Amino acid sequence: MDLQLATKRAFISGSTQGIGYAIAGALLREGAEVVINGRDSDRLEQSVQTLRHEVPDANVTGMAADFADPAGVDNLLSSLGSVDILINNVGLFELTPFAEIADTEWTRYFDVNVMSGVRLSRELLPGMLRVGWGRIVFIGSESGVNIPADMLHYGVTKAGVLALSNGLAKLTRGTGVTVNTILGGPTYSDGVARAITDIAQTQGLSPDELKAGIIAGNQTSLLERFIDPEEIANLAVYLASPRSSATNGSAVRADGGVLTTML
Repeated sequence: MDLQLATKRAFISGSTQGIGYAIAGALLREGAEVVINGRDSDRLEQSVQTLRHEVPDANVTGMAADFADPAGVDNLLSSLGSVDILINNVGLFELTPFAEIADTEWTRYFDVNVMSGVRLSRELLPGMLRVGWGRIVFIGSESGVNIPADMLHYGVTKAGVLALSNGLAKLTRGTGVTVNTILGGPTYSDGVARAITDIAQTQGLSPDELKAGIIAGNQTSLLERFIDPEEIANLAVYLASPRSSATNGSAVRADGGVLTTML
């Protein structure tokens, strides 16, 4: 299926690795122009070059910004230009007992996980509405619906993302602009892989043993394995395309059946 993305320009926050990187590659393979983002300029340039190697003739560039720094975000927005597709992907996560999460951490999580989407959407949505077409896709999480007790700050901010996305969609009434969220399930991204390696070392296990234990302990997963970043990317690229014109204000699942409700 031709997803009709060859003339579109996309920006993806937090996209030098993991889900964001997979979305960048998928959009490039559909012919879109893509701007990726990361905090570290050297790593960002390396990711740009790798994408150009993986996708011949890819039109990809990078813009560095740390979404915990509002001034850095302002600098990015001042030079980004018009965008047809905004993928709000950047996010923080960490296993931390609730009593040990300081106010500064709550603020940092809110700035990166929620305010990144606020600031980018506030800048880019008006232009989409003016031309009558655009796509905003938030990469959310099933943890925003079923809040994990050991990652309360993550779950609460992901719940905020759901509310933000749904509210923004109401501003697009009668236009060709849509705003949706993907409810991703447990995904074996680079960040998750590092966390599993670290936890496995402290528990005297191999990463594969810990992965198997995590999956075995997840009683509601129908997939019974970690999701690949490319599987999230497949849905993101569809939602970013003109083909998804009837999907707006939705939380679309790619959770592997972890959530147990029908809707």
